[in-house]
Amino acid sequence: MSFLRSPGRSRRGRIPLPGFLLIIAALVAGGLTAAPTAQAADNPYQRGPDPTNASIEATTGPFAVDSQPIVGATGFGGGQIYYPRDTSQTYGAVVIVPGFLSVWAQLNWLGPRLASQGFVVVGIETSGTTDLPDARGNQALAALDWATNRSSVASRIDRTRLAAAGWSMGGGGLRRAALQRPSLKAIVGMAPWNGERNWSSVTVPTMFFGGSSDVVASPNDHAKPFYNSITRAEKDYIELRNADHFFPTSANTTMAKYFISWLKRWVDNDTRYTQFLCPGPSTGLFAPVSASMNTCPF
Repeated sequence: MSFLRSPGRSRRGRIPLPGFLLIIAALVAGGLTAAPTAQAADNPYQRGPDPTNASIEATTGPFAVDSQPIVGATGFGGGQIYYPRDTSQTYGAVVIVPGFLSVWAQLNWLGPRLASQGFVVVGIETSGTTDLPDARGNQALAALDWATNRSSVASRIDRTRLAAAGWSMGGGGLRRAALQRPSLKAIVGMAPWNGERNWSSVTVPTMFFGGSSDVVASPNDHAKPFYNSITRAEKDYIELRNADHFFPTSANTTMAKYFISWLKRWVDNDTRYTQFLCPGPSTGLFAPVSASMNTCPF
């Protein structure tokens, strides 16, 4: 380019070097950096920095977290609520329901892990440990109502962006929750158990985790039929290799990364996380995931 050889002179139709550099500088300072800003502005629910595989596998996300016991529960048995310490913005919320004969302490690693990624997490005790799936689904909704109306952090929750998750019968109860409240943005069932296999009326984006060695809620009898019957919502199924029914009761990196990504994608409408869901995870012989199904592209 001949104008680069004449930094001190302006020729007709050409830009002298100082002017050229000013234009490049303006593009870098303005136009070239406008896209990320515009993208964030287009999604007011986006929370946190650009995700990486390392960031969604980390035990702690970008948000500092506080928690407190649930006081004054109505319609469920109490529990613990976890929330980002940052009060400058609102967050989506997810309730998590334990299973038959189980208590929140068995799942409590999920509270701070999800909250540190930018969610309010309501970990509940059920009214009775022998409550059946439908009762657990009703209690999940009661807990979300308590969190958004009566909790001390209600003002931090965006009540239009709510989700429900559960383990075993808690996961099976999500069918009831989704049918009673189709405005939910997402549900996540961990080794879900429900005698009702037909989930065809569910319209909420649904993720199921199954354990390939689960003999309590065998995926072939529960999670897979649930998944296959859903035809009116986006869905995802991930089966963890050699996992038994109790895989959600200890910190599980594989489950956490896809759990976080599902909530981010549907509760926060954050398409930055689609890359971790689509295509589905590898199911090679030595991979932690033994089977995967989904409705990608969403």
